[in-house]
Amino acid sequence: MDLPSLALIVGAAAFSPNPEERRAAEQSLNQLQHTPQHLVRILQIIVDGGSDLSVRQSASIHFKNFISKHWEPHSGDQNKILPSDKNVVRDQILVYVSQVPPILRVQMGECLKTIIYADYPEQWSHLLDWVKHNLQGQQVYGALFVLRILSSKYEFKSDEDRAPIHRVVEETFPHLLNIFNNLVHVENPSLEVADHIKLVCKIFWSCIYLELPRPLFDPNLFNAWMGLFLNILERPVPIEGQPEDPELRKSWGWWKVKKWVAHILNRLYTRFGDLKLQNPDNKAFAQMFQTNYAAKILECHLKLLNTVRIGGYLPDRVINLILQYLSNSISKNSMYNLLQPHLHTLLFEIVFPLMCFNDNDQMLWDEDPHEYVRKGYDIIEDLYSPRTASMDFVTELIRKRGKENFPRFIQFIVDIFKRYNEASLGEKPYRLKDGALLAVGTLCDKLRQNEPYKSELENMLVQHVFPEFSSPAGHLRAKAAWVAGQYAHINFSDQSNFSKALHCVISGMRDPELPVRVDSVFALRSFIEACKNLDEIRPVLPQLLDEFFKLMNEVENEDLAFTLETIVYKFGEEISPYALGLCQNLASAFWRCIDTDNGDDETDDAGALAAVGCLRAISTILESISSLPHLYGQIEPHLLPIMRKMLTTDGQDVFEEVLEIVSYITTFSPTISLDMWSLWPLMMEALVDWAIDFFPNLLVPLHNYISRGTGHYLTCKEPDYQQSLWSVISVLMANKNIDDSDLEPAPKLLGLVLQTCKGQVDQWVEPYMRITLDRLRGAEKSSFKCLLVEVIANAFYYNTPLALGILQRFGIATEIFTLWFQMLQEKKKSGGYANFKREHDKKVCILGLTSLFSLPAGQLPVEVLQHVFRALLELLVAYKDQLAEAAKAEEEEDEEDDDDMDEFQSDDEDEDGDDENPDETDGSTLRKLAAQR
Repeated sequence: MDLPSLALIVGAAAFSPNPEERRAAEQSLNQLQHTPQHLVRILQIIVDGGSDLSVRQSASIHFKNFISKHWEPHSGDQNKILPSDKNVVRDQILVYVSQVPPILRVQMGECLKTIIYADYPEQWSHLLDWVKHNLQGQQVYGALFVLRILSSKYEFKSDEDRAPIHRVVEETFPHLLNIFNNLVHVENPSLEVADHIKLVCKIFWSCIYLELPRPLFDPNLFNAWMGLFLNILERPVPIEGQPEDPELRKSWGWWKVKKWVAHILNRLYTRFGDLKLQNPDNKAFAQMFQTNYAAKILECHLKLLNTVRIGGYLPDRVINLILQYLSNSISKNSMYNLLQPHLHTLLFEIVFPLMCFNDNDQMLWDEDPHEYVRKGYDIIEDLYSPRTASMDFVTELIRKRGKENFPRFIQFIVDIFKRYNEASLGEKPYRLKDGALLAVGTLCDKLRQNEPYKSELENMLVQHVFPEFSSPAGHLRAKAAWVAGQYAHINFSDQSNFSKALHCVISGMRDPELPVRVDSVFALRSFIEACKNLDEIRPVLPQLLDEFFKLMNEVENEDLAFTLETIVYKFGEEISPYALGLCQNLASAFWRCIDTDNGDDETDDAGALAAVGCLRAISTILESISSLPHLYGQIEPHLLPIMRKMLTTDGQDVFEEVLEIVSYITTFSPTISLDMWSLWPLMMEALVDWAIDFFPNLLVPLHNYISRGTGHYLTCKEPDYQQSLWSVISVLMANKNIDDSDLEPAPKLLGLVLQTCKGQVDQWVEPYMRITLDRLRGAEKSSFKCLLVEVIANAFYYNTPLALGILQRFGIATEIFTLWFQMLQEKKKSGGYANFKREHDKKVCILGLTSLFSLPAGQLPVEVLQHVFRALLELLVAYKDQLAEAAKAEEEEDEEDDDDMDEFQSDDEDEDGDDENPDETDGSTLRKLAAQR
């Protein structure tokens, strides 16, 4: 097909207003995409300056998607791109990548990344030569663009996987340094120069991220690079051309350059310039960096921060990186000595103001409270936030240099509290108070551990935090809730103060301002964990749950679900009247979180975390009602759509959480419904295709299906569950690339069928034993070998003559008995048994060996029977001892719990460390069940 016709089809597939035309064009593209030279023609459309830009963009997206999917075929797939076409694409994409408009270059860059990651160096050995040639020619930007992608391939690689980057550095860094030097010394540089410098910095970053390349140990070369980095760090960015819009300004090219230089210097300082972290070979470099550069960088950073102090502009990310550098300097004596003269100004005029509520916060609070909440709880935002970096700086300063700094910083906070209390209502410094409360909450661990502060905390809360629950400033009401939550676990001398704080936090859930409601829920979790008398909450529990779900309808926040999880865990069976409604609401909230996919990665991340929180909360509810099995039948229909959808590839991110829900329902429901049985094929398909890492999680529900639904497992033919299990287990057990430890659930399931279906699965005994014996020959891990031998033991228990006859027919009966007896006798250095360590393992072996006595006389040689007797007696004694030890340990644990209860409740620090935590106990019932299987 000629190019104009192909361009028409590409355009129609993307832009035709007629759905039929669009579908027809898409079908044509699908038919053409595997024809020779199709990819080359699409590339020609992309680079054709005479074509409509929208058509070129559509072609670039089609080109990127096809390359992403087909350039490197998956194992077993046929290569769908001809080698000759690949050669043409590789050569032409290099020529045009720097010539196409930026909107197309993004797609071309993704294509290059796929190709380089797949082909370099084996199939594209001349790529480095092209880069090197063009770094010295007319296509410098194109060479830098390609070199950035090439270097990023090895950014996170270590050891032998990193080897190709050494040659890249050796052959390109001299040219790169020359280009960098020329760019830095351009007079009146344009924004294009900034884009070039940014690429150089990103290349350098990728090459040094994990390991400093050997050429940079040359002092002359390293000094040349550092001189240029310091030049960029010191000099002001151009005034002309800076965007007015704050969002555009922080992404402006020259500020991006400043950010990347600060990023690089931080990496060099923390990874390669710290003497404590270096091996002997690199200590000289670290010493050189400390001596020659660490102080210079510190000086530059302090000058930059002074810009903020006097009201100038510095992007948030640059401030964050500078404060990270300063935080890392606190523990180093030489650096701290340099920092000390500036510390008062730094701490009280720069760092603390950054901790305070500001104009941007207020604007976001007013205009987009949902975004305010998202940013406040997003750990990714914390990586870029000046406020978080300021909190980290204060924490590190107090932790490492607290003797001289802690008292004066706390006095500074106390003075703010005093000024605030003395000011008239219209003159109160609300934002300073906000920063002071943030500081108090940030330093809670330190304040709770040290006198004289520890004994004054309750008074501090009453005087300076509680009044802000009714502040006219919404951000102070939110901060009061947050700080109260930080101190919920202290030992209140007056329990009425705890009660007051708790009820203020509960009231905050009904605040008109969304951020206050969210912070109140977050704080409530701490109060519920710390609450010793649940009667404080019982009367308002229904209203509390109503407020929860109103809030969950408004925002997607994992902390909401975690707080609900804490309530459910704390109240246990008392939650049962609300269980159905809770699960319905959580299921609805889960679907809302999943449906937030709108192309915004930040929103998607928040929604995904919140979705996990919903599923965890559902699991906690299902565990709390385990003694009320009739409730599962009511809840199951509301959770089935989630289970059906998320047990496919759509649910890979929440697969473990969904399996936990399946496990609870199949464990505790009075019977396993046909709807729940419909999930079996989904789990088996996932297990074979991609979910081998989740095999232990799958074991519990599969065990339940076989052991609790034995009749249906044996009789159903559509689908045939017996055949399904065999198909999956045989494929997995035959795959030598799967590690022994990943396969441990497989023999457990085979043994379970033989135990549970005694006398009803004769046809499976031989295949089970054959696949087990095949795997046993190459098994290395002792725990896996034990499980395989237990399949043989279970086969004896199932039908002794049948199992023994199979072993004799295979000619390995003596070999298997010898191995079994050797494993039973093997001891550890401590004298304990090396194999069959669990009670269940011993039981299976006892049942298997005992079954041998049912054989007619003469079927087993006398010497084998003697070994059986001896092994059986030793096993019975060991099993009895193990049961006695377990009972004794449980009794001692119960006594310790009783003896320690009073002390646990009275000792503040123990209480903090030992609080019941649903994060740690969640799923404990399932873990106990899994351990027994």
